[in-house]
Amino acid sequence: MQVKQAQFVTSVADKNFYKSDYNEVAFVGRSNVGKSSLINFIANRKRLAKTSSTPGKTKLINYYLINNSFLLVDLPGYGYAEVSKAQKTNWGDFLEEYLKSSKNLKCVYLLLDIRRTPTAQDEQMLKFLYFNRISTKVVVTKTDTLSRSQVFNNLMIICSRLGLSKKDVILTSSQDREGLEDLLTSIETYALK
Repeated sequence: MQVKQAQFVTSVADKNFYKSDYNEVAFVGRSNVGKSSLINFIANRKRLAKTSSTPGKTKLINYYLINNSFLLVDLPGYGYAEVSKAQKTNWGDFLEEYLKSSKNLKCVYLLLDIRRTPTAQDEQMLKFLYFNRISTKVVVTKTDTLSRSQVFNNLMIICSRLGLSKKDVILTSSQDREGLEDLLTSIETYALK
């Protein structure tokens, strides 16, 4: 699949989620995992999704129309320490409601940073997705930040922690353009069925 068209559609701050006839694929992960960079990487646009070095910036659900055929959905990051417990609970409820209620959701891409060991929240998210029978793919970001041997070692740790095999994971780098073809093929499989 080639992305020829990508446009921002809307942001949602409450549980009145955007309604359309388009299939949806969603990206979720902890704060600062590189979701916005990955969306820009997929869309081949530098500023489609706003990136920031400050974690916790995505507080809304953002919808992007890809090739006039499906929606890519950017979900708020979890695990950001600089917000109140009440705000974390609100974000969690918001996220859970979307994941459980979206009739058009075809797959969730759980993003993990290659430099970090999966947290309890990452494990919880994966279990939640599996428990609710939501098609899920794991995408590991920022592979350009480590050497090949470090990437391999950290990938083994991630797989062991989450009970995955290497073939269950898509390695990506928005800087080096690694993994784009595999990721687009996977998205196409779910979004266009």
